[in-house]
Amino acid sequence: MRILITNDDGINATGLKTLESIARGISDDVWIIAPDHDQSAVSHSLTLRMPFRITEISEKKYSVSGTPTDCVLAAIRSIMTDNLPDLVLSGINYGANIAEDVTYSGTVAAALEATILGIPAIALSLTINPGHPAKWSTAEHWGPEVVKRVLDLPIPEKVLINVNFPDVMHQSVEGIRLTRQGQRKCFDHIYKREDPRGIPYYWIGPGDLRYATIIKCAEPGTDVEAIGQKYISVTPLSLDMTHGKTFEQLKGLFS
Repeated sequence: MRILITNDDGINATGLKTLESIARGISDDVWIIAPDHDQSAVSHSLTLRMPFRITEISEKKYSVSGTPTDCVLAAIRSIMTDNLPDLVLSGINYGANIAEDVTYSGTVAAALEATILGIPAIALSLTINPGHPAKWSTAEHWGPEVVKRVLDLPIPEKVLINVNFPDVMHQSVEGIRLTRQGQRKCFDHIYKREDPRGIPYYWIGPGDLRYATIIKCAEPGTDVEAIGQKYISVTPLSLDMTHGKTFEQLKGLFS
């Protein structure tokens, strides 16, 4: 199996090194193509109004001066055209990508781009507690099992798999749950500050509603609930975002 790994935290991120370790436990043909700097929360953006550069760091390892989507597109349309990857792994992201996070996440977007281009893809993220060390060993310990179990059943076309690891040591993980995408909104607060010249600037960050409160209100069966209960969350996401029930209701209004 030929595996392409990428991320949105950048080519030097610890999570990418952790994911490389997982990938090399599955295959000896691993390619790394990732942004040359942090591209968190860029979602599914493409670099269209300026060129980007691809730099070969070593054999099968490249950095791209663009977004995670650029990285996957560059891999499949330029760098690996002679022998395309069989699987794309994106991550491991520094921070969970659950609920609405998936719409902002560059990590999920890289897997999304691979799926659009017909390559099976899995996005992987690690829940963190700000101010405390990230538990990368949890992702490294459980990652191979999760990926192998997902691959036991071929990932359907137009579907990507979103995996999130809880913020606990690997021996404290309760298990693996198949989940639905939940709801929670954290990064919706605007912080106003002033620079040394008294000119205001603004920073988006988490509001007062933190994980502990959100998880208590999580709907059963969701990724939010699973993470709160110390489970690994595995969520299949579809490219087709059509809402079936509303579509049926609107049939009588539009022909």
